[in-house]
Amino acid sequence: MKFYKYHALGNDYIVLDLPDSMALTPDQIKLICHRNYGIGSDGILRGPLASDKCEFGLRIFNPDGSEAEKSGNGLRIFSRYLWDQQLVQDQPFQIETPGGIVISEIKEKGRSITVAMGKVSFHSSEIPVTGLPRDVLQETMEIADQSFTYCAATVGNPHCVVLCDSISAEDVKTWGPAIEVDSRFPNRTNVQFMKILDQNNIQIEIWERGAGYTLASGSSSTAAAAVAHRLNLCRADIAVHMPGGTIQIQIENDYSTHMTGPVTKVCEGVIAEEMLISKPCRI
Repeated sequence: MKFYKYHALGNDYIVLDLPDSMALTPDQIKLICHRNYGIGSDGILRGPLASDKCEFGLRIFNPDGSEAEKSGNGLRIFSRYLWDQQLVQDQPFQIETPGGIVISEIKEKGRSITVAMGKVSFHSSEIPVTGLPRDVLQETMEIADQSFTYCAATVGNPHCVVLCDSISAEDVKTWGPAIEVDSRFPNRTNVQFMKILDQNNIQIEIWERGAGYTLASGSSSTAAAAVAHRLNLCRADIAVHMPGGTIQIQIENDYSTHMTGPVTKVCEGVIAEEMLISKPCRI
């Protein structure tokens, strides 16, 4: 099984172009993504798949074996893979994900990618968030002995943006796991702890649903930037600073969004059948 590995600001994915008839089990996904027993990654991108709606289809799998609706970094990586395989050129093209269709554009000979991520919604029925229908903005949640002010959003996948005066990796690692599975989020949620730096810059730390602590995330950057703009804390052109680096988000009047960031190829190789049939005791 041939694989291709890329990272986007330290958020790494493995691209697998498999026959449509070949299924990957959750256990195989966990093995491939495991950093001791497999290749190691923050997820798997399976594609290009056939799509009735656009040029390319894509499925995205988390390292816990679950499937994600959309991933901004994953979409940039998959776009770079398509470029490397000479399946696209520098004209915009479409990719269908379970979280919707996006438009991608190659820049700087594949080193930078812009993705039109779609419209951000803050409405509880679309994210989803339990309770009365509403825009989920500046609400309060109690987790153990801590109180958090948060907003929720979807850009095809769910996000909980926690507003903070200061943030750290330790904070999101401590509280992110509990917020991810909080009962108000029936599909679980990605979590961002966000600090406003100025009207064009924010800083976030990320706990990614199904993956855990993450150095960078495109969809998290998009959701956090949209929240900052919706609360009138930032303008419409926002640099999102993360431990892995910076992504630029542009927000239109209807909350349609464009994300621009880098992609780096790491390696390519062949996954041995022996690894796929092994059963490590610690996974």
